[in-house]
Amino acid sequence: MHGLGLDGFNPDSQQESALAFGITVEADEQQIPAHSHRKGQLILALSGAITSEVENARWMVPPHHAVWLPGMVPHSNHATPGAQLYFLFVEQERVNMPESCCTLKISPLVRELIMTLSTRSFRERQQPATQRLIAVLFDELPRQPQMQLQLPVSPHPKIRQMVDTMVQRPAQWQTLTQWAQIFAMSERNLARLVVKETGLSFRRWRHQLQLILALRLLIGGESVQNVAQSLGYESTTAFITMFKKGLGQTPGRYLATLGAG
Repeated sequence: MHGLGLDGFNPDSQQESALAFGITVEADEQQIPAHSHRKGQLILALSGAITSEVENARWMVPPHHAVWLPGMVPHSNHATPGAQLYFLFVEQERVNMPESCCTLKISPLVRELIMTLSTRSFRERQQPATQRLIAVLFDELPRQPQMQLQLPVSPHPKIRQMVDTMVQRPAQWQTLTQWAQIFAMSERNLARLVVKETGLSFRRWRHQLQLILALRLLIGGESVQNVAQSLGYESTTAFITMFKKGLGQTPGRYLATLGAG
C-alpha cells in the first residue's frame, strides 16, 4: 500500500485478532489527521520516521521502533517522505499491551513476524500456521522495551505556541527568559506553567523536544554538525552531550544501532 492511510480499509470491521499492512509514505501524503480505532494499533517504522500526536503528548518513532496506540485513543500521524511503515491492528483482550501510548524498541523477531503477517491473505490468516505465528507475536509484543521518546504537550495556548515555534524555528526562542518576554510574564510563572502542563521543568522539556527534532534530522541524513547548528547549539560537543544524556549514546552510535537493526 501507499500513503499514510489504508486506502479506505477499515480494520475495525474485522474481528481477527491481528491484522498487518505495509505502506510506503508518498511525499504528498505525510500527514493523517486525528482519528481513532476500536482495535489497538502498533505503527512500526522500518525506514524513515513517524511522529504520532495524542491529546497530551507527541511520540517519536525512529527506524526499528514502534508507537503503541491503545484502542479508542484519538491520534494524528506525521511521517517523513518515503518512510516504510507497518501497521499492526490487534484485538486488545488477546494480548497484554500497555494501557497508555508508548514508543517501543522492536526486536528483529517481532519485526519479521509483523512483516510476515502482512503478506498473509484472509484465507491464510485463518490457517493454523498463521494462528501459531500470531500466538508467538502476542507472546513477544509485551516484552518489547519502552523508550522515552515522547514530548509531553497540552492544549494550553502558550505551550502550543512554544512547541509550534520551536519545531518550525528550533534555533530561536531557546531560553525561558526569551519566552517569558514574548508572553509578558515572569520567568518564575512561566516555569511553573510548564511544569503544571507537562510535568517537566522547562529545561528537561526543551531537551526532550530537541531530541525528537534531532532524531528526525539525523534519520533524514543531516550531519551531526548541521543538526547541532539547526538546534541553536554553539558547539557540536554541547549537542552531543545533550543527546547522550537523553538517549544514553552519542548520535553516531545511536544511528549505527538503528542501522544494525
